Amino acid sequence: MEKGLLWLPLLAVFIWLTWAGWNEYRKIEGYRGWAKTFQRSKYDIYSVLGQNGDDLTWGTPTRLGPVNLETFSLRQVQEIRALVDRQPIDPAHPPNQGRQIALEFTLVQPLRTISIPFTEIPLAVEWLQQLQQDLRRIRLVHNIKAEDESHESQGA
Repeated sequence: MEKGLLWLPLLAVFIWLTWAGWNEYRKIEGYRGWAKTFQRSKYDIYSVLGQNGDDLTWGTPTRLGPVNLETFSLRQVQEIRALVDRQPIDPAHPPNQGRQIALEFTLVQPLRTISIPFTEIPLAVEWLQQLQQDLRRIRLVHNIKAEDESHESQGA
């Protein structure tokens, strides 16, 4: 009987681990269905993020799929920064570790910031570099269109 009582806490831990694993599996399955609609996406325990063209959608993962979803366009973004422990980092020389990792988007219209949490610094830096490249492309295309419109109005 004494030996059985010693195994009881171990059984409780095993049951809890099984439940936690099943819960995480359900979150990942909910994410997979959601992520199919995006060209590029990421999942971690803090947030989900999906990109379709210039639009970014992010939210919180749950067993039933992502919730609190918010969408914004890179055309609204003035600046993108990677933060580690609430401090901006140099993506060329990121720190090895940090407690709070996020991408911070400063939007022009309306003027506000959006902070999307990440669990890993390398993943945040990878997304930062890709999104900054996309932002440069958008600005280049926008400048070319503005120049074309300017030339057309001068020629008329």
